[in-house]
Amino acid sequence: MANIKSAKKRILVNRSKAFRNQMQKSQLKTTIKKFNAAVESGDKALATELYRLAVKKVDQAVAHGILHKNNAAHKKSEFALKLNKMA
Repeated sequence: MANIKSAKKRILVNRSKAFRNQMQKSQLKTTIKKFNAAVESGDKALATELYRLAVKKVDQAVAHGILHKNNAAHKKSEFALKLNKMA
């Protein structure tokens, strides 16, 4: 355990930021799983709506520094391919 006041504060801040990142990663993964499930079920309307939500979550993850922008572009491209194959 840290003895210096600033080091103690840094531990608390890092813990809260890690928790926030963990929540956003979890939400992102859940959204992606729901989109993939909709694609598998063949429901075009639901998949289209979840596609928009998944892209939004990926963009938010990039804005918060959770995903790299190239990784996000790869994911969004993958979503678009899956959605277009349904048509």
